[in-house]
Amino acid sequence: MNTAPASLDETHEDGSGDGRARRCIVTGEVLPEAQLIRFVEGPEGEVVPDLAARLPGRGLWVRADREALEKAAAKNHFSRAAKKPLKAPAELAARVERLLVQRMASDLGLARRSGNLILGFDQIVRALEGKSPPAVLVEASDGAADGRRKLLAAALAHGLRPKVLDCLNAAELGLALGRENVVHAALKSGQLAERLQVDAGRLAGVRAAGGN
Repeated sequence: MNTAPASLDETHEDGSGDGRARRCIVTGEVLPEAQLIRFVEGPEGEVVPDLAARLPGRGLWVRADREALEKAAAKNHFSRAAKKPLKAPAELAARVERLLVQRMASDLGLARRSGNLILGFDQIVRALEGKSPPAVLVEASDGAADGRRKLLAAALAHGLRPKVLDCLNAAELGLALGRENVVHAALKSGQLAERLQVDAGRLAGVRAAGGN
C-alpha cells in the first residue's frame, strides 16, 4: 500500500473514461472521484466534508471507506497532506455517513416531486412494461428478499438490467419520501439517478456493518 502524502486536489486520468481521478491521502490509491470523499479546511482549521466537491479551497480526498476515514482522522493524515494543523473529529466517518444519507434523501424527494420516482411494487412492475422503464431500482436494505427477486425477474423478462440501490433502510426511505416504511421505489434515467448511484456506492463503503 502506498501511504505517501498526496498533493492536494491532484488530478489524474482514471483510465476508464468516466472522469477525473484523485489520490487518496490515506491509502495513496488513485481512484475516480465517485469513489472518494472530498474535504476542505473550514474557517477555524477544521476538516469539512464536501460531498458535492464544490466548496472553495484546496481539496483533500479520502477513499469512501469507513476504515480509511477513521484512519484519516485518527492518524493525522489531513494535517500531513495539507502541511498545516487541521482538526478532524474522531466521529468524522459517522458524520460523513449521515451527510450521505441526507443527500440521498434530498435527491429522492426531488425525484418524487419532479415525477421521476415510482413507488410501490405493482407500479414498478407496470413501469417496467412501459415505453420508458426505470433505470434504477431502490430497495430497502431490510425489505423482503422475495419482492426484490420478483422485481428483478420482471425487469429481466423485458431485457432490462436496472441498477439496484439497497443502502437505505425502509424507515430512511419513508422519511425521505414522506411515507411510512417504503420498500420498493424506482427512478427513471437522468442526472438524479446517476447522482444517487454514486452516493449509494459511497454510502455502502462508509456505512458501518449493521448500521442500516
